[in-house]
Amino acid sequence: MKNLKIGITGEAKAIVSENNTAIALGSGGVPVLATPAMIALMENAAMSSVSLYLPEGSSSVGTRIESSHVAATPLGMEVTARCELVEIDGKRLVFRVEAYDALGKIGEGTHERFIINVEKFMKKTEEKKNL
Repeated sequence: MKNLKIGITGEAKAIVSENNTAIALGSGGVPVLATPAMIALMENAAMSSVSLYLPEGSSSVGTRIESSHVAATPLGMEVTARCELVEIDGKRLVFRVEAYDALGKIGEGTHERFIINVEKFMKKTEEKKNL
């Protein structure tokens, strides 16, 4: 985990479209950015921010998120999720995450990820089919 350090930041962007609304994702009945879509954007920012620092054959997986979604974002508006790595505890990474549209903050929280060896992780996951 060369150069992985507190303070690393990342960002992910998306336009609110018919595909990521509360209606499309089944999380609500209005055509605005769905909370699960906002959370996925936050996770993407965190995953992307550390991916270059992980050993070859490794990735990170989301294990926990605590967030608020405080403002609706309409169709056609861009949303930006930002993250900052605030804690490293072995393979456990903790991020502060926030999401914004053109008018301000729409969500915030904390997100936890774990560094995994992809081959071992997928082998263990695939073994579930045999149980």
